Amino acid sequence: MAPELPGSPAAEFFARIVDDMRAFRWRPDVLIEEIGSPRGLAPFSLAIEADLGSETNQLGAGRLVLLHDPDFNDAWNGFFRLVSYVRADTDLEIVTDPLIGEVGWSWLREALDQHAAAYTAPAGTVTAVSSRSFGNMDNQPDQAEVEIRASWTPLIDNSSDITPHLAAWQQLMCQAAGMPPLPEGVIPLTNQMGRVHSR
Repeated sequence: MAPELPGSPAAEFFARIVDDMRAFRWRPDVLIEEIGSPRGLAPFSLAIEADLGSETNQLGAGRLVLLHDPDFNDAWNGFFRLVSYVRADTDLEIVTDPLIGEVGWSWLREALDQHAAAYTAPAGTVTAVSSRSFGNMDNQPDQAEVEIRASWTPLIDNSSDITPHLAAWQQLMCQAAGMPPLPEGVIPLTNQMGRVHSR
């Protein structure tokens, strides 16, 4: 596959999508940073990571990668692919629930549906783990966390079509971390993202 040149229609369209991603209004307790994206997966890519909560009360983390192949990718069944990783602290009762896998997966599907994010070909895993310390570490509290790895093909015709997917991803992270919805009328702050990493 020949690389897309700067200024090509594909490059310009991806740049508009990146602008819309940077303009998204994130919650003030979801701290977003643009990071280096994986190489060799697609001609264009953008990666962001999120920290949930605050510096003194970290509740979880997430990472989202947007891939774009203007030649269509059969494995994705589309031109774009979103790859998500979410890890969040949770209660011991939740990780011992035998239905946690189904519940965690439903969080993603419901978030996409609630924000009217058009997509196809979803795939992923849900993992729940708990740990207990012993010996010289027995004074440490028990820990439990849920991890959701997922990917889906967003149906993007206009650059703004990425916005509902970002809203759904934010909802997924916050729900996994047990963060309550923002009160009515509260406008989220816009977190600044750095330079796009694309090829």
